[in-house]
Amino acid sequence: MFLLPNSGYVEDMELILAVDLAGGLVVHGKSGMRAGYRPLTWGLAPSADPEAYLSALAPRYLYIADLESLEGRAPQDDLVRRCAAMVERCYLDRGCRSPAECAAVPGVTPVVGTETAAKTIEDLAAYRGGYLSIDVKGGRVLPWGIKPSEMLRRASAFSFEGCILLNISDVGTERGLDREDLEALRACYPGRLLYGGGVAGTDDIHLLADAGFDGAIVATAVHRGTVPIEWLRRGRSC
Repeated sequence: MFLLPNSGYVEDMELILAVDLAGGLVVHGKSGMRAGYRPLTWGLAPSADPEAYLSALAPRYLYIADLESLEGRAPQDDLVRRCAAMVERCYLDRGCRSPAECAAVPGVTPVVGTETAAKTIEDLAAYRGGYLSIDVKGGRVLPWGIKPSEMLRRASAFSFEGCILLNISDVGTERGLDREDLEALRACYPGRLLYGGGVAGTDDIHLLADAGFDGAIVATAVHRGTVPIEWLRRGRSC
């Protein structure tokens, strides 16, 4: 790959395995249609049991979405703790609705999702640390309907360690990414920025690194074989 002199290429961009947990199992997410999620038992998955699944895939970094907690049911905190202990770093979105809920599981990096965390954008100022997940559906940020670029610019005023740009509409679709869009979004936020949703393969990983993103959250592309499992185990591309 040839890099332009002013490229924002991130050589050690993190590669993070996404795991959606529902009913104590790993489920396969697609486009945010959670009612249709089913246990993930295909591709590289030997089992939908989370610990067996993680033992087989052996990722370095992990992103967990606790779908039970996200939808207002009992959180799967004990299971999450066991999964987090199997990796070097675990990002956890458990649908935090207050800063206190973000501290419920020690040893993880809490993810504060715009979908659930606050009634107004200004209310996000109450959170300290963790990552802000900018949850995007249909090109707009949930629940406020603003553009992702605007949300990224406003996020600079808050006290998060970084942001995750999560394109829920593209999760599980392998739709692929657009260089110009990525570069425009990256320019809106000066801090650490991760991306998830629609990553189709190694070309998209390189696009994200070249655009200056600090991490990519992937799952479906790993099971399809378009992102090498060895990259997930190293936690970075070759």
